[in-house]
Amino acid sequence: MLDYKSIAEIIINSKYTSAFTGAGISVESGIPPFRGENGLWSKYDMSLLDINYFYKFPKESWEFSVEVFYKTFENKIPNLAHEIIAKMEKENLIDSIITQNIDNLHKEAGSENVLQFHGNSKEAVCVKCNRKYKVTEEMLDSLPPYCENCGGILKPDFIFFGESLNEAVYEKSFAEALKAEVILIVGTTGKIQPASMIPNIAKQNGAFVIEINIDESEYTNTVSDIFIKEKATIAMNNIYNEICNFKNL
Repeated sequence: MLDYKSIAEIIINSKYTSAFTGAGISVESGIPPFRGENGLWSKYDMSLLDINYFYKFPKESWEFSVEVFYKTFENKIPNLAHEIIAKMEKENLIDSIITQNIDNLHKEAGSENVLQFHGNSKEAVCVKCNRKYKVTEEMLDSLPPYCENCGGILKPDFIFFGESLNEAVYEKSFAEALKAEVILIVGTTGKIQPASMIPNIAKQNGAFVIEINIDESEYTNTVSDIFIKEKATIAMNNIYNEICNFKNL
């Protein structure tokens, strides 16, 4: 196992580094994961987030989304891991963030080049004209909300089951994997396709893979060059402190 000093040196010397994050990075912000013993899907029926169900019963689907996501995400803020990734991006140590999360916490932490693979719960999109809106408390007072532009029904702007991914985000995410010399996996099991293929593509293209997870994942014994069994906040803080030490030499 490489120590944090060696990991910091690898990141400093990388010409292009991408972070690939999942639910585990947001757990320390108080957002539960989707899967596992205490995951959201152990408490709720996933079929209510099927895109066909939404089109048939938009009011009920919105009510379910409010209960599962908007109340869960309410008042949640970025944690130290999000903040350090944003800081590293500003210092040109991380070039892009590909996230499977829909909580928008990377952007709220200050990250700019964020590819939200599964969309963003903080926005809604019109199913007729594609106009986007920021989700507000007022919008959620009367469900389903409607578009001011064309009168179409608004949908939470994250990917429902059975719905196609955003093609532009999909293509950019895999393009980032091909560019990366280093890919930093933070808080994901690697079980959700096609997003889970991103580190694999990066590895096949010669990237050095650093994994941070509290438990072993699908990547640990397959593509990861180093596995840090630790909370995201602790591991990212340790890496960044070592980076700062190099700068002060």
